[in-house]
Amino acid sequence: MLEEDYAKHETPVISNNSANRNVEDVPVLIPEINGVHAQIIESQKKRLGTKRGFIVVKPNCSIQSYVPPINALMEYEPQTILACTYQAISGSGKTFSECPEILDNVIPFIEGEEEKSENEPLKIWGKIERGKIVNAKNPIITTQCIRVPVTNGHLAAVYVNFKNKSSKEEIINLWENFKAPEIVLNLPSAPKKFLQYFKEDNRPQTNLDRDYENGMGISMGRLREDKVFDYKFVCLSHNTLRGAAGGGVLSAEYLTAK
Repeated sequence: MLEEDYAKHETPVISNNSANRNVEDVPVLIPEINGVHAQIIESQKKRLGTKRGFIVVKPNCSIQSYVPPINALMEYEPQTILACTYQAISGSGKTFSECPEILDNVIPFIEGEEEKSENEPLKIWGKIERGKIVNAKNPIITTQCIRVPVTNGHLAAVYVNFKNKSSKEEIINLWENFKAPEIVLNLPSAPKKFLQYFKEDNRPQTNLDRDYENGMGISMGRLREDKVFDYKFVCLSHNTLRGAAGGGVLSAEYLTAK
């Protein structure tokens, strides 16, 4: 495997690729959420037989919109999540000229995306035990991932049930007052305010809000109670900044600071 070869040649690897995301001693890092998983790198080095080389990966772009706002609500113990993502064409590495089939169209399937979107959050919320990351058992996540004719920005419609239901006001307060660890806040690429909530019914919008905090922040809106789930809301992230290159740079900055 190419990334492992680089690591074995004593090169630290920060990757956007999915190849190593399921390897038990490779952290899937969002520094604001699971920076503690960087501790597993020492166990990984022992396996690889390296002194300096290691692999850290960034999670799939599809989960960047809904994992951070759900993470801020972990004290209420989310049990089940339904997330429907509406993903920009840049997530496939294409432009409109390279993807004519998306013009005036919506494509209801992105190969492999739903499996990643359902499984990777559980690793991010997992715990380190005996030299490996053990995935969290909850929440149970089901997803639908859809390609839409947008250049950049992944929007998600999210439905969630909690073990301990809170009020709408408490949820918004937790989002608005979420603070990353101090070590993350001081990094050059880190957003000063990771999460923002819109009171307007027509926000967030991809075109208006994807560049929030230089594309490194997450926007939420339309939080309301639901007839089937406890709550539903809409959230947005920039898939090529927070969801790809920017997220990788932030991880590298975090590991350097550590």
